[in-house]
Amino acid sequence: MFSDPNPNQISGWSCVYSTGSDVDAAMVKNYLESCDLDVQILSKRDSAYSLNVGDMAQIFLYVPAENEKEAREVLEQWQSGEAQIEQEDNN
Repeated sequence: MFSDPNPNQISGWSCVYSTGSDVDAAMVKNYLESCDLDVQILSKRDSAYSLNVGDMAQIFLYVPAENEKEAREVLEQWQSGEAQIEQEDNN
Protein backbone atom coordinates (compact mmCIF):
# COMPACT_ATOMS: atom_id res chain seq x y z
CA MET A 1 0.00 0.00 0.00
CA PHE A 2 2.57 2.62 1.02
CA SER A 3 5.08 1.79 -1.70
CA ASP A 4 2.44 2.08 -4.44
CA PRO A 5 2.44 5.64 -5.88
CA ASN A 6 -1.05 5.15 -7.33
CA PRO A 7 -4.18 6.13 -5.41
CA ASN A 8 -6.15 3.39 -3.71
CA GLN A 9 -9.41 2.30 -5.28
CA ILE A 10 -12.07 3.17 -2.71
CA SER A 11 -15.64 2.11 -3.43
CA GLY A 12 -17.85 5.13 -4.10
CA TRP A 13 -14.94 7.61 -4.14
CA SER A 14 -12.69 8.96 -6.89
CA CYS A 15 -9.22 10.42 -6.56
CA VAL A 16 -9.13 13.84 -8.23
CA TYR A 17 -5.81 15.25 -7.00
CA SER A 18 -2.47 14.11 -5.63
CA THR A 19 0.45 16.01 -4.20
CA GLY A 20 3.47 15.60 -1.98
CA SER A 21 2.71 18.66 0.14
CA ASP A 22 0.43 18.90 3.18
CA VAL A 23 -0.06 22.61 2.51
CA ASP A 24 -1.00 22.03 -1.13
CA ALA A 25 -3.43 19.26 -0.16
CA ALA A 26 -5.09 21.47 2.48
CA MET A 27 -5.39 24.39 0.05
CA VAL A 28 -7.00 22.25 -2.67
CA LYS A 29 -9.28 20.57 -0.12
CA ASN A 30 -10.44 23.96 1.18
CA TYR A 31 -11.09 25.21 -2.35
CA LEU A 32 -13.14 22.15 -3.29
CA GLU A 33 -15.12 22.45 -0.04
CA SER A 34 -15.79 26.13 -0.83
CA CYS A 35 -17.40 24.84 -4.05
CA ASP A 36 -19.73 22.66 -1.93
CA LEU A 37 -17.92 19.40 -2.70
CA ASP A 38 -17.27 16.74 -0.07
CA VAL A 39 -13.53 15.97 0.07
CA GLN A 40 -11.49 13.42 1.99
CA ILE A 41 -7.70 13.18 2.24
CA LEU A 42 -5.72 9.95 2.18
CA SER A 43 -2.11 10.52 3.15
CA LYS A 44 0.52 7.90 2.40
CA ARG A 45 3.17 9.98 4.13
CA ASP A 46 5.46 7.87 6.28
CA SER A 47 5.85 9.98 9.41
CA ALA A 48 8.45 7.62 10.85
CA TYR A 49 10.94 8.83 8.26
CA SER A 50 9.75 12.44 7.92
CA LEU A 51 9.70 12.12 4.15
CA ASN A 52 8.05 14.80 2.08
CA VAL A 53 9.02 13.69 -1.44
CA GLY A 54 8.64 10.55 -3.48
CA ASP A 55 6.28 7.62 -3.41
CA MET A 56 6.20 7.42 0.40
CA ALA A 57 4.91 10.98 0.72
CA GLN A 58 1.90 11.07 -1.58
CA ILE A 59 -1.33 12.67 -0.43
CA PHE A 60 -4.53 11.96 -2.37
CA LEU A 61 -7.80 13.91 -2.39
CA TYR A 62 -11.00 11.97 -2.97
CA VAL A 63 -14.52 13.12 -3.78
CA PRO A 64 -17.69 11.03 -4.01
CA ALA A 65 -17.69 9.26 -7.38
CA GLU A 66 -20.84 11.09 -8.49
CA ASN A 67 -19.02 14.44 -8.04
CA GLU A 68 -15.81 13.49 -9.86
CA LYS A 69 -16.60 15.33 -13.10
CA GLU A 70 -17.61 18.52 -11.29
CA ALA A 71 -14.52 18.39 -9.05
CA ARG A 72 -12.19 17.93 -12.02
CA GLU A 73 -13.84 20.86 -13.85
CA VAL A 74 -13.54 23.09 -10.77
CA LEU A 75 -9.87 22.15 -10.33
CA GLU A 76 -9.14 22.75 -14.01
CA GLN A 77 -10.70 26.23 -13.82
CA TRP A 78 -8.76 27.01 -10.66
CA GLN A 79 -5.43 25.82 -12.06
CA SER A 80 -5.94 27.77 -15.29
CA GLY A 81 -6.81 30.94 -13.36
CA GLU A 82 -10.39 31.07 -14.64
CA ALA A 83 -12.02 30.39 -11.26
CA GLN A 84 -14.10 33.11 -9.66
CA ILE A 85 -13.42 33.11 -5.93
CA GLU A 86 -16.04 34.85 -3.84
CA GLN A 87 -14.76 36.81 -0.87
CA GLU A 88 -16.79 37.55 2.22
CA ASP A 89 -17.55 41.17 3.00
CA ASN A 90 -16.48 41.76 6.62
CA ASN A 91 -18.08 45.22 6.91
